[in-house]
Amino acid sequence: MAALDEHRQLEPARRKSAAAFRTIAEVAGELDLPAHVLRFWESKFPQIKPLKRRGGRRYYRPEDVTLLRYIRSLLYTEGYTIRGVQKLLREAGGGSPEPLVPPATSNELETAGGGAEGDEPVSSSLSEILAELEAIRALLDGGKP
Repeated sequence: MAALDEHRQLEPARRKSAAAFRTIAEVAGELDLPAHVLRFWESKFPQIKPLKRRGGRRYYRPEDVTLLRYIRSLLYTEGYTIRGVQKLLREAGGGSPEPLVPPATSNELETAGGGAEGDEPVSSSLSEILAELEAIRALLDGGKP
């Protein structure tokens, strides 16, 4: 048995391609979540639709993993409740049968918009939000906005 463990340690780590389907154990490990949480989320978020094979084995598509990562972020980092995330996904999905893709991050927006100096901001509302956040930061630092 020890020889088998040594062999596993010597084997180079195998990585799946980005387009490969993943098992529930792989996704749970990648997202640092127990597998039962992923199964629970499937019952709460109809947008998560892993492929199920004979015997009930789940295979998650890359889009499913992206969505799960987004849901995890909303719940654990942003502080949303499950109901709040459900509402957000419903509104963002617009009832379309297409899988929902999480909104772009600010880095992706800069890349999509060119990100060059002198370009118009992606959205005036983003500029307003940034100005408000800077004013809040100044207040927290003890200065005036």
